Amino acid sequence: MALPFCENKNCIDLNIQTVQTADPWLNTWIERNQALVVQDQIKQKQSMSLQQAINAYVKKSDAWQDEFKTNQPNALTMYARIPYQRNQYVLLQVGVDTAQENIKVKDRHYFFVADRRTQKSLALLDIVDAQQQAKMNGIVQAAYAKWLKEQDAAVRQSAPKKLYWGQADWFFDQEGVGLHYRTHEIVKDGAQLDIYLTKQQTQQVLKDAVYRLMF
Repeated sequence: MALPFCENKNCIDLNIQTVQTADPWLNTWIERNQALVVQDQIKQKQSMSLQQAINAYVKKSDAWQDEFKTNQPNALTMYARIPYQRNQYVLLQVGVDTAQENIKVKDRHYFFVADRRTQKSLALLDIVDAQQQAKMNGIVQAAYAKWLKEQDAAVRQSAPKKLYWGQADWFFDQEGVGLHYRTHEIVKDGAQLDIYLTKQQTQQVLKDAVYRLMF
């Protein structure tokens, strides 16, 4: 991956750390998800390689600096790690510290899960038993209602009445699965929300074959 050449003191600050494994498909999957994370910082949705995403990030920074002389360049520090894996299931965590248009955000996290056997990314809906989706929804909405009560009135007024969870970032460890919503992701100015399912709840809602292999 080529980082941009810089000729002046207002150079963009990029620090990209990744993970290399012995599995070529997994390496490609990790890079693809890192590209998605970079694109999310600048609200880009098209399919890009990591290099293309970095180039788009630099271009966005240049455009921002061109608006006013006092505008500082964007900055991005990104790391990737695999905190947990079980049989064919692999959890990827990507963390970023960013500065976009003079707004700094530290310690923002993204989670991705892959099934190496089928070579596919897994959404939460892929592993929840179809007969248990109502139960899963009840767990999520109860946690969301509690979170809403802790937000200020302006956030509560703007927040959606229910939380959509099917494509949310999710993770797993030795105890169970969880959902992760970043700061501002649910609603502007809304705090981060992490929903942890107990081991019993996880066993109740997951497909049996997935649960046996993942836990």
